[in-house]
Amino acid sequence: MTSLLIHASLGLLTVILFFFFNAYLYKPNWKGAGVSAIEAVYYLLAIGSVCIGWYFNIKYVFAYPAEAGWIHYTKMLFTNPAAGSGAQDLLTANVFLFPLWTIIDGPRRGMKQTWLYFVISLFTSFGFAMGLYLAAQERQVRWLKSGK
Repeated sequence: MTSLLIHASLGLLTVILFFFFNAYLYKPNWKGAGVSAIEAVYYLLAIGSVCIGWYFNIKYVFAYPAEAGWIHYTKMLFTNPAAGSGAQDLLTANVFLFPLWTIIDGPRRGMKQTWLYFVISLFTSFGFAMGLYLAAQERQVRWLKSGK
C-alpha cells in the first residue's frame, strides 16, 4: 500500500510540474486558449487510461503484497506468450520510442521540458502521458499560430 501512495504522490508531482512548465499554454488570454475537440479527446483518453491502469495496479498490489514491485510486476507481464507479445510492445513504446519522440519532437515544436512526459508515464500510465503530450502539442500548435 505504501508503494501505491508513493507512486500516486510522484504521479501528482509530475503532473503539477507539467502544468507549471506549460502554464503559458493554459492562460485564458490568447486566441485559441479554449479546449479544442481533439484536445478534449486526448484528455478523456488520458484520464481513462490512468484510471483503468490504477484500478489494475491496486488489484496487483493487493494480490501480491509481499512480491509487489517493479521487477515482479515486469516478470508478470510475460506470464504467457500473448501477454509477452503485448508487454514487449508496451515496453518498447514506453521506454524507448516515447522518450525519443517527446524529447526530440517536442522542442522542435517549441515545447518545454519534454523529458517530463517519460517521467510522468512511470508514475501514472503510458496512455496518460501520451494523451497529455498530444493535448499539449495541440495547444502548442494553436499557441504558435496565435503569435503570442
